[in-house]
Amino acid sequence: MEITPHILVVDDDREIRDLLARFLEKHRMRVTSARDAREARRLWSAGHYHIVVLDLMLPGESGLDLARWMRTQSDIPIVMLTAMGEETDRIIGLELGADDYVAKPFNPRELLARIRAVLRRAGETSPRTEPAARALRFAGWTLEPARRRLLNPDAVEVPLTGGEYDLLVALVERANRVLTRDMLLDLLRGRQAGPFDRAIDVAISRLRRKLEDDGRNAQLIKTVRGGGYVLAANVDRA
Repeated sequence: MEITPHILVVDDDREIRDLLARFLEKHRMRVTSARDAREARRLWSAGHYHIVVLDLMLPGESGLDLARWMRTQSDIPIVMLTAMGEETDRIIGLELGADDYVAKPFNPRELLARIRAVLRRAGETSPRTEPAARALRFAGWTLEPARRRLLNPDAVEVPLTGGEYDLLVALVERANRVLTRDMLLDLLRGRQAGPFDRAIDVAISRLRRKLEDDGRNAQLIKTVRGGGYVLAANVDRA
């Protein structure tokens, strides 16, 4: 039985909230709306959501602060709505663990496509039978594709967002091969999505922190000057 994704939309513009509710519900999604961070926190405790669509320019507590709080609660996918040209906020939001962003003004169909892509990566919307995937072990770390989780050398799970997990899988499955930013964008989003500013660099930085790989002298995920990134490790498919 297919699960109807439940979306929490947080935006102070009533017209945008109403438009998104009508449009997304027409496409078989359930929508709950909040006008500010306070209402979003109240609704958060009252329901289960598959994804959050979050405007960064909220009255009172900012969307960035709310996103930071949400990240302490769960790894729920977050799609940010940002004003055109607010690159700094986008980068900060991505560093907090947001999975995607859409610049205002936006086409609802584009937002729907982004939501579906993020949900597909997170594996939230449709039950599926995973193949008996092998564990991928590298430099003491273990990826378990069947459970979509990462274990550190002490066998403790390290939380990853959907985007971080998919990026790590792309690197691990192509270990010791240089992957350019464009190649990673192709693997993770598809060229039709267009460029994603510094999203790959930001996600690599987050991954390095979670893999305890010093960004200034990274030995596991190495930067190739003028090329991209490479996972410098042998992978054992257990």
